[in-house]
Amino acid sequence: MNSIDELRIDTPEQIALELPLAGIGSRFLALAIDTLIQGVFYLITAFIFIFTLPVGSSTLTFLPRLLGPALAIFILFAVYWGYFAFFEIIWSGQTPGKRYAGIRVIKESGRPINAFEAIARNLMRAVDGLPGIYGVGLVCMMCNQQSRRLGDFVAGTVVVHEKPTEEVRPSWNTSNHISGQGVAAAPGLAQATREELVLIETYLHRRWDLDPVVRINTALQIMERIKAKTGLQPQPGQHVDDFLEEAAKKIRDSGQFR
Repeated sequence: MNSIDELRIDTPEQIALELPLAGIGSRFLALAIDTLIQGVFYLITAFIFIFTLPVGSSTLTFLPRLLGPALAIFILFAVYWGYFAFFEIIWSGQTPGKRYAGIRVIKESGRPINAFEAIARNLMRAVDGLPGIYGVGLVCMMCNQQSRRLGDFVAGTVVVHEKPTEEVRPSWNTSNHISGQGVAAAPGLAQATREELVLIETYLHRRWDLDPVVRINTALQIMERIKAKTGLQPQPGQHVDDFLEEAAKKIRDSGQFR
């Protein structure tokens, strides 16, 4: 962190990402939009049950009277507790409100959040919302430089403004270059071309914008190409993204792109 409103992340591929932190204003704008959408869901649920509960066979009227209110309560409960976590899981840290406000939830490391972190941070909304209008959450956000509420501290997340990938540029000069580093483990590193390094870097910069299936297929194809060209091999259990980040660093550190 190099300022109170900017998050600086030094990635394994030796690129410093500077992401502007989302402040209270943009976060409450997103919250207002999401709350409005939740309200629409509540109204639709109420409308459906009010106008459909009286309908039914005279011999089965006891069923909707018993199950209808319970089902309505369950739906309202699911919308209240599941709305934020659901969208943050499927949209990589965004809800409709956050997408409109141009902000996103990410890990402190800069990686996207997973399902566990999305659920954990949103379960804390019950505490952040006390005693009303997000009083606890607002005070917590005002008391730390990253504008994090309790849910962010529990899940290890921050909220940042989206930054166009065009603003991210790879650094071809390696400041901590050590001649021959990584070459002994993979003599074929010298066979890697600038185009292949660009291919890896481009994927790493744009991966979060890709559909999950397209993303993993693309990463695997690039990994197989790099393995065949350089002889680098992933460690057991190593994620394909981690392998590509390490491969990009080793190719740069080999000194051929200074």
